[in-house]
Amino acid sequence: MTIKMGWIGCGVHATQMLLPQLVRHDVELIALCDIDGKRLAEAGRQFGVRGLTSDAYALINTPGIDAVGMAVGPDQHLAFGKAALERGLSVFMEKPPSGSAAGARELRDASERAGKPLLVGFMKRYSVGNKIAHNILKSGRFGPVYGLTGYYMTAPGYFAGNVDYTGFLLHHCVHYMDLTSFLVSPIRALTARKVEKKPGRLLFHVNVDFECGAIGTIAMGTMQSRGTPVERIEIMGDHQRIEVEDVIDVKWHRDPPFKADDAKATLSDEVDTLTWKPNFTAAANEDFKGYHALMADVVQALKGTATPAPTIHDGVIAMEWLERLRRELAV
Repeated sequence: MTIKMGWIGCGVHATQMLLPQLVRHDVELIALCDIDGKRLAEAGRQFGVRGLTSDAYALINTPGIDAVGMAVGPDQHLAFGKAALERGLSVFMEKPPSGSAAGARELRDASERAGKPLLVGFMKRYSVGNKIAHNILKSGRFGPVYGLTGYYMTAPGYFAGNVDYTGFLLHHCVHYMDLTSFLVSPIRALTARKVEKKPGRLLFHVNVDFECGAIGTIAMGTMQSRGTPVERIEIMGDHQRIEVEDVIDVKWHRDPPFKADDAKATLSDEVDTLTWKPNFTAAANEDFKGYHALMADVVQALKGTATPAPTIHDGVIAMEWLERLRRELAV
């Protein structure tokens, strides 16, 4: 069964990240929507779509579509998501699912009333290094998690003129309100502290308690260059730890013996460190960020198949913890 889909929002993120990966799956794009006529026409040409409109509600009412996808603003996600669900359509939307936890709960309730899935673009779960870490943790070979340390930064370029951290929190930090629970266990408690040396340059540390008993610290901020690696996760266990650098460099440290005084020293599959990096020279259309893998699960979920794709229920949890974080930081 091919999913016939309409899409709202044809900006750079949608046309360079989301839609190219979406159409690699069993999807037929029937209609596109954007308020920018030039951008809409270019997207129509790029993806071979003739049904073009600047009216999102007209797209939602397009005859013959099974689902609607969208990558627009938080308020539009709420309004258009509810309208699509009320029409009986399945929905995929980029994060965040609304600008507030209350809005996310509205979408959850609308999804339940309609009996249709609403999938959310938490692709960090699918970023290849995070996926490897998750699979190791769930395999039983790692044992209980003691702690998580995370590092997730961006640059202050968002804040030319009026300094407002809302976009950074909604579009970036919400990822880690989801990802940390996905890797370890649901969050139980959260506190945070910040330093802001000048407007637009914010650093904060988030302390997290997990339901499984593990603890975590996540550093996030707006004062690093996007031209350097800005993401790192370390997960600590008993004589083991997993390090994921920039989502593509994975190290699983285990419990190797000392080797200097051992004349027969070698490397063991069972206890020595395992590492992985991708081969970027391979002529393959691989997506290490995770959008392709996310869309594989999303498309099947839109068809009614149970998959691990993040749902609006995950979105509600992430948004509730994000609001707790904002209260802690008073931003």
